[in-house]
Amino acid sequence: MRALAPIVAATLLACAGCRSADTAAPTAVRAEPAAASVDEVARALAAGSWRAVDANSNLVRRRMGTLPGAVLLSDPFEFTAAELPADPAQPLVFYCSNDACSASHEAAARAIALGHTHVEVMPDGIAGWVSAGKQTQRQL
Repeated sequence: MRALAPIVAATLLACAGCRSADTAAPTAVRAEPAAASVDEVARALAAGSWRAVDANSNLVRRRMGTLPGAVLLSDPFEFTAAELPADPAQPLVFYCSNDACSASHEAAARAIALGHTHVEVMPDGIAGWVSAGKQTQRQL
């Protein structure tokens, strides 16, 4: 069993960045959304040019709040097209809890697969938004 440990460790390190969606169809090209900073998102929301999409759980929403006017997804991995704005050209910015969370990236990729054409992600999430002193909506 000890002889296998280095092999297992090397395999895990080699695949540390792998996701099942990336390896499921090697010939498919997966569109990656652009990253937007907290300040970029704040400016775009204030101008009314983007719509925020929250990929957090209800627990995180109650603890941290949400971006004002955000669409609240039922599930970041299995939401329906009806949960997003009807116009596929509406610019959307997805966020989750913080930069260690990947739910926003997964939800953004799903939105792209559903036909949305302007999709970005705010990697800093609601934690970065709150740390920057930006206004939130509180969820009950």
